[in-house]
Parts: sequence; C-alpha cells; structure tokens
Amino acid sequence: MAARSSRLRTWVKMFVVGGAVCIGGPALVRWVQPTDEELFQKYNPELQKKSLERRYEKQKEFDDFVTKLKEYSKSDKPIWFVQKEVEEKQKQEALRRESLAAEEAKARKEALRNESGLPSSSSS
Repeated sequence: MAARSSRLRTWVKMFVVGGAVCIGGPALVRWVQPTDEELFQKYNPELQKKSLERRYEKQKEFDDFVTKLKEYSKSDKPIWFVQKEVEEKQKQEALRRESLAAEEAKARKEALRNESGLPSSSSS
C-alpha cells in the first residue's frame, strides 16, 4: 500500500509540475513581453516621427503583397512557382522595354544625323 501511494504521489507531482510548465511558461512570456505601444513609446522621438510618416507606405506595401498572394493562390501550382513565373515575365518585359528604348534612341540619333547632313553610321 505504501508503494502504491508513493507512485500516486509521483504521478500527481508530475502532472502538477507539467501543468505549471505548460501553462505557466506561456503565461509568463505574455506577462513579460511588451506591447507594440510600449515599444513605440520607448523609441527615440525622431524614430517615432519617421515611423509615423512611413506607416501608410508600409501598410500599402503589405496590402499589395497580400493581394498578390491571393492572386497567386488561385493557381493550382504552389505560390512560389507562380511567383517565380511572374518575376520571369516581369524580367522579360523589362528587357523588351529596354531593347525598344535602345532602338528608339538609335532611330532618333540616326534621324538627327540625317537632319544635320552627316552621313549615316550604317553606310560607313
């Protein structure tokens, strides 16, 4: 009987300590962790001013990011594959625009040469 009560007491202590660790640990972290407002109040006044000025910009960036993620999630493919495809398309579009701009600049340069009476560079 004494061995049985000793074993029961061990189990009870184990559950009490386990519960204290599982419940008390996160409770302690929440109690010690500062809120966003408390952190903001500890900022340097210049940093507070900059943070307030950039708040709208950051919110807009985040909203754009979430909107893109929602668009990407409509595809059957994983989001990172869709995102990579979109980045590739954007790179190709940028290269295409650069080449068009270079061709237009070359055409303008050639037109200016022709207007000024200089021989064209292609006939040299």
